Amino acid sequence: MLRNLPRGLRWLRIPVQIWQRTLHVIARLSPGAESFRVWLHKARGVKINGKVLIGANVYIDDEHPECVTINEGAVIGISCILITHFRGRGVVEIGPDAFVGPNSVILPNVHIGEGAVVMAGSVVSRDVPPYTMVGGSPEAKPMARVTKTLGRGKSFEKFQRGLRPLRDRKE
Repeated sequence: MLRNLPRGLRWLRIPVQIWQRTLHVIARLSPGAESFRVWLHKARGVKINGKVLIGANVYIDDEHPECVTINEGAVIGISCILITHFRGRGVVEIGPDAFVGPNSVILPNVHIGEGAVVMAGSVVSRDVPPYTMVGGSPEAKPMARVTKTLGRGKSFEKFQRGLRPLRDRKE
């Protein structure tokens, strides 16, 4: 809408950008991981489908918040970063019942599948298949198959018991 304005009217985008970034700062610091914070991100343009949890200090791209989709039951941990642009616009999609651990970085054009788990501190630059646990930095690698999802109201012990190691590809 405001992105395709003629050159002489591009200054009209500035108040919208200031408003979106103000909402973002408030969202990062506000309480209400399942309510007020989620509502603020929706108001910025983030596509949120259903009930989700967004931790404190989560950075969701300022330039293109409309390129982020978070689906039902997803959990985004404290201080995560979701980036949708780097030399061009991309998308980030967090699938249903996915869990993104604290301090993780999700780079542009990444889809995190349903029930997937991203371990804390991981850098995700490629798609994460459904029901797969990934972890690591500088690039997250598949570590286990998830049979019991991890998320809001779910037992960590059941999640741990449900992990199945991936076979070594050299075998």
